[in-house]
Amino acid sequence: MNNELLINLIPGSTWLHKLTGKTKVRMFLILLVYIIMSFDIRLLLPLFIISFAGLISLKPKWKTLKYIFIIAIIMNSINIILYWVVKPYCGSDWCGGSNTVLLRFTERYFISAESIWYLSIRFFKMMTSLMVSMTFVLSITPSELAAGLYSVKVPYKICTIFSIAFRYIPDIGRDFENIKISMQVRGIELDPKKASILTRLKQNILILMPLIITSFDRVGNIANAMDLRGYGKGKTRTYYSEREEEKSDQIMKVIYSLLAVFCIYWIITRNIMPHSAKMWYPFS
Repeated sequence: MNNELLINLIPGSTWLHKLTGKTKVRMFLILLVYIIMSFDIRLLLPLFIISFAGLISLKPKWKTLKYIFIIAIIMNSINIILYWVVKPYCGSDWCGGSNTVLLRFTERYFISAESIWYLSIRFFKMMTSLMVSMTFVLSITPSELAAGLYSVKVPYKICTIFSIAFRYIPDIGRDFENIKISMQVRGIELDPKKASILTRLKQNILILMPLIITSFDRVGNIANAMDLRGYGKGKTRTYYSEREEEKSDQIMKVIYSLLAVFCIYWIITRNIMPHSAKMWYPFS
């Protein structure tokens, strides 16, 4: 199993890896609805802890994940700041109308306890989504992804597109590293300690552009080969990676079924029954 680029081509040996693609995809989709439907920290915190534990159980390469989390934290922080700049009174809207000003800069711009609470939950919600997504990506193979998407009635041609796309990411990454090493051997400096960011960015773009163009040629060859073999003639298809459900899949089926029922209940009650606040605020 190669986790270097977060794409597993061979199933792993952990409990999450051994779940079927159908179970993984359905659980992931329900968890996305669960995350999107609420800004309640009482719902998000348990999911964050569970997904973090699941990520640790997959034994990923933390060096690769570190950069992903750093970029995500930076981008989400910028998102939070810009959101506050556009709507500095956002906390009052979400926390029931109260507005406890802690620091005022101008008549328009101020920091309130409610805004800090809302923006913190918003940031935490984004990180929970990232944690769940990383756990899903690291636990599934392209073939399992295609089989899982097909199980939720996605047309199998689209499923195949996803599968092929995910399979090509490691190839592009491997070719990129090989070309990068060859360029360094020929005297082109790409060491972060010696070359500037702009220089490295320029050289990396020069490497990536031919690789992307070459990938289109590969996709064309695969499409022609699939046409010659009669792909797409049938209305349905099966996947060799999809196996019989085991006891762990049965357990997960019960869990995501109950979670789906809870999501439906939460969405209906929150949209029908009136609430003074859009999110839970413990200090109101």
